[in-house]
Amino acid sequence: MKNKYLCTQITMELTQIYFTSMTTNVKLYGLNYAEVRTYLWAAAFVVANLVLPRLFHLIPQGGIIFAPLSFVILAGAYKLGWKTGLLAALASPVVNNLVFGLPAWGVMPVMALKLVFLALAAGLTAQYFKRVDLMLLIGVVLVAELLGGLSELALTGGIDATVADFTIGWPGLLLQVFGTWALLRIWRK
Repeated sequence: MKNKYLCTQITMELTQIYFTSMTTNVKLYGLNYAEVRTYLWAAAFVVANLVLPRLFHLIPQGGIIFAPLSFVILAGAYKLGWKTGLLAALASPVVNNLVFGLPAWGVMPVMALKLVFLALAAGLTAQYFKRVDLMLLIGVVLVAELLGGLSELALTGGIDATVADFTIGWPGLLLQVFGTWALLRIWRK
């Protein structure tokens, strides 16, 4: 009986340690459109979305595999709210196209919608749960992918890019989840 109690106690402690390490306390914000810093942060995310994709495009198919725009939008919207994320999600693909010619205009609507869904899911999840948690980030990414896939189906009649997000782009999905979690653990204030 004592051994059973001890095993139960150890299991509970390990579970608590595991889930505590997955959850981190970070100051999360919900910036509003009336605040100048909302636009400054959104502009900073757009600039990050100019630089980061250039680095990933040094790897063959790096943009498709790692989806660097999504990483910045997820981290920014989770930390600073859906409004800041939404501004960056709408501006990033357009500014990237104007500066570098990528993404192509033909894929812009689907990409923008996917980024908008990601920004909304991230910002609203952070606003509701008020914590950074790996399971929440996984949920945010999966919900955004689902909504993005449905919007892609509605706009194009197919879901090729969404299927590619999982078959080719699974490293990017991992980067979004674990990269955002790690970044937000560092960016606590």
